[in-house]
Amino acid sequence: MHNNLKIAVAIPCYKVEHHLRQVVAELPDFIDQVILVDDCSPDGTPLLIDTLAKADSRITPLHHDRNRGVGGAMKSAFGEAIKMGVDVVVKLDGDGQMDVSYIEKLVDALGDAEYAKGNRLFDRRTLQRMPAIRRMGNMGIGFMVKAASGYWNISDPVNGFFAIRTITLKQMDFDRIAERFFFESSMLIEIHYTGARISEVSMPAIYGSEKSNLSIGKTLFSFPPKLFTAWLRRLHLSYYVFDFNICSLYILVGLPSFLFGLIFGICEWIHYASINSPSPTGTIMVAMLTFVLGFQMLLAAAQYDISSKNPFEK
Repeated sequence: MHNNLKIAVAIPCYKVEHHLRQVVAELPDFIDQVILVDDCSPDGTPLLIDTLAKADSRITPLHHDRNRGVGGAMKSAFGEAIKMGVDVVVKLDGDGQMDVSYIEKLVDALGDAEYAKGNRLFDRRTLQRMPAIRRMGNMGIGFMVKAASGYWNISDPVNGFFAIRTITLKQMDFDRIAERFFFESSMLIEIHYTGARISEVSMPAIYGSEKSNLSIGKTLFSFPPKLFTAWLRRLHLSYYVFDFNICSLYILVGLPSFLFGLIFGICEWIHYASINSPSPTGTIMVAMLTFVLGFQMLLAAAQYDISSKNPFEK
């Protein structure tokens, strides 16, 4: 126990036979339960998990009969942790990329929050050591995750090192949490609807000899459509189902005005260009005024959304 909280560490395991033993050995003594989830790993990971469980009574081994991805493994671990009656679940990777000494800081950060996550971007030196491709990808995907989840004040939304209270897990719809690499992002998106508060803990990023299973191409092409859909859902629920305020009006008026000005202006420009004739002043004014008005109202809606309180927060 730590801070009178019963704590479980959940580790999704896939091709981690060379790192898992050390990760488990370095876990702090205050951890009450360790849930190791073999995600149908094709190497020696399943056998290693069973071996570790025999040597440590804290360890509960779970085995999947098919590969379900990191999200699928974590959902199995969440369900098991809830059955165990623990207060907090800490998600830790089995490949050694996460410093276990930060588990205590994550749990401490839950004092005024329901969800605490790592942030690799607070430290400039750590940021410089991060591979450039990861840094650029994190920035772009991170912005979209902020918009989709409504948590605009977090700085490293795709960080997968986190601690969460089980009382929050019980309020979440696990069916809406992604099973593969969209898992961390979908967690943030669904946590928004529980009204949970989030705190962040500065920590370094560790890049060793392990090979990541994450495909950059799949991330770039699969994440944006999912995040766009989640963003539309959040706006719909936040501003037209559970509440209706000035931001709702900004979007209702601003979006049609913006689209009308943009489409009308382009169509008219193409039309008059095709007949080699200058566009009438009135046509230009109509297109520009509706476009600018709509754009300004959408900016006002974005500003309101960024600065407003989560409508689901208690």
